[in-house]
Amino acid sequence: MDSQTSQSSQAPQSPHTFQVDLRGLVDLLSHHLYSSPKVYLRELLQNAVDAVTALRAEQPEAPALVRLFAQDGTLRVEDSGIGLTEADVHSLLATIGRSSKRGDALESARSDFLGQFGIGLLACFVVAERIRVVSRSARTPDAPPVEWTATDDGSYTVRTLPHEARAEPGTTVHLVARPGAADWLAEDRVLALAREFGSLLPYDVRVGDEAVTDLPAPWNRPYPGPAARRVALARHCAGLFGFEPLDSIDLDVPLAGIRGVAYVLPSAVSPAQRAGHRVHLKGMLLTERADQLLPDWAFFVRCVLDTDSLRPTASRESLYEDETLAAVREALGERIRSWLTGLAAGDPERLAAFLSVHHLGVKSLARHDSAMLRTMLPWLPFETTDGRLSLEEFARRHPVVHFTRTVEEYRQVAPIASAQGVGVVNGGYTYDSELVEALPSVRPGTVVAELDADTVTAHLDAVDPAQELALSAFLGAARAKLDPLGCDVVLRAFHPLSVPALHLDDRAARHEQARAEAEEQADDLWAGILGSLRGSAPRARLVLNHLNPLVRRISSLGDPELIGTATESLYGQALLMAQRPLRPADSALLNRAFIGLLEWATHSDSPEEGRR
Repeated sequence: MDSQTSQSSQAPQSPHTFQVDLRGLVDLLSHHLYSSPKVYLRELLQNAVDAVTALRAEQPEAPALVRLFAQDGTLRVEDSGIGLTEADVHSLLATIGRSSKRGDALESARSDFLGQFGIGLLACFVVAERIRVVSRSARTPDAPPVEWTATDDGSYTVRTLPHEARAEPGTTVHLVARPGAADWLAEDRVLALAREFGSLLPYDVRVGDEAVTDLPAPWNRPYPGPAARRVALARHCAGLFGFEPLDSIDLDVPLAGIRGVAYVLPSAVSPAQRAGHRVHLKGMLLTERADQLLPDWAFFVRCVLDTDSLRPTASRESLYEDETLAAVREALGERIRSWLTGLAAGDPERLAAFLSVHHLGVKSLARHDSAMLRTMLPWLPFETTDGRLSLEEFARRHPVVHFTRTVEEYRQVAPIASAQGVGVVNGGYTYDSELVEALPSVRPGTVVAELDADTVTAHLDAVDPAQELALSAFLGAARAKLDPLGCDVVLRAFHPLSVPALHLDDRAARHEQARAEAEEQADDLWAGILGSLRGSAPRARLVLNHLNPLVRRISSLGDPELIGTATESLYGQALLMAQRPLRPADSALLNRAFIGLLEWATHSDSPEEGRR
């Protein structure tokens, strides 16, 4: 018994066949694989063009015609292609997931096909309740035409027709609109969709008598000269994308099978904005939203191109991410990079116009590409204490290129540093600090240093020791007032005279300040841990300008409480001038100082006030 059971368990199992709900599969393919009902027309054009391509692989002189006729909720698509035999109909149109028989004429021309026979035809059920295909094979011209009729419930019939039903080889597809979808089969809609998808197809495609194809492509047409070509491409861009480009860049990359053009946007866009590029596959529009076609740094262009090397996804509405696409992306990036270097070498006016809008994109490229940084160094603009300059010009003027990492730090020190002859670059904008730090790698000998509070203070003139000693009581009262805020007070003499006080800190001081605040709010355990992290980081400092008349008057006050209130006012004003975000303690200080000064200004010890 056990032996029999063992033998039975080891016996081979009979294979089972998957049960396919054809109606559900048709619904899945026709309603969920594609993003819009309009793709039905692309699938019809695609099958027609593939059929013509297959015939021309055998008969290069064969006619290449595709005709579409729309009327009263019906559409007829005729092609002069290779046609189908009855066996082809069963194999290609009625077998889900199969596109052609290996070894036949269709398969031999496979590399030239846009899509696949059969499965794409199911997309027509988005707009049609019935599809009828009448075809006559060019390979067996004596065989009668064959008819395949399918309905949206997943059923189909196949029958042969009399010879007169279709005299010439080729295929005719008839669609009957489903309820509510007749607009998709209207003649004006069909014409518009045919032009959208098929304007670059290599064959004669017409809707009624209206031509669909418009060849050669705008970037391949002969023009009288560069200026005429630029005007024609600008007109093409305006019609396609809706803007007048700053310039156009040829994207002819033969090894990658790429032909097209990139249009430079006339206004700045966010680097995070994903560009939508138009990609045609062997003339057929594949997608208008190919956002992975170019490197991320090239966000300042919109592309339209035709390719025969990229793979489409199953829906044929986007590109398949593979090694070929990665190589194409690199090749197109190199083409745009070459355009930039060409402008730098021979057309500085156009380069300046481009950089005035898109310097951010070039900076994004230059921070990863030393050759591009070296090329663009004389052209890329930076905000500096000497005005808006390139790093090349700024480095020639200053032995040390100081920079700040935030816009707030720059605004804090720029007026003072400029008055003292210290050159500072605002590195707070996107990519700028990285490029400044990379400067020595492309300009050997350049000294780059981050500006800190000590550097600024060292460039300010010290006050005479005797005068500072005479003001020790004032300085002591001011330091006592700001000590709880983690801020020291120092006295210096600097220009411009109109600035009474300067608030200076750096990243180390801010980190220490944040640590101290966290320590105050933590429980005993975390307070001990944070306390152990206390370092020798410098504290923030309020630098009082001894040359400023207001500071001189405050320093002559004899009332310590009034000195404290005035010091708090100077501290708050310095924070506001630096455009630094205020902590709750800083906001409370500003409010307290303002009220204190109002009380002092309205206070009176006159006899009349006393009698009241």
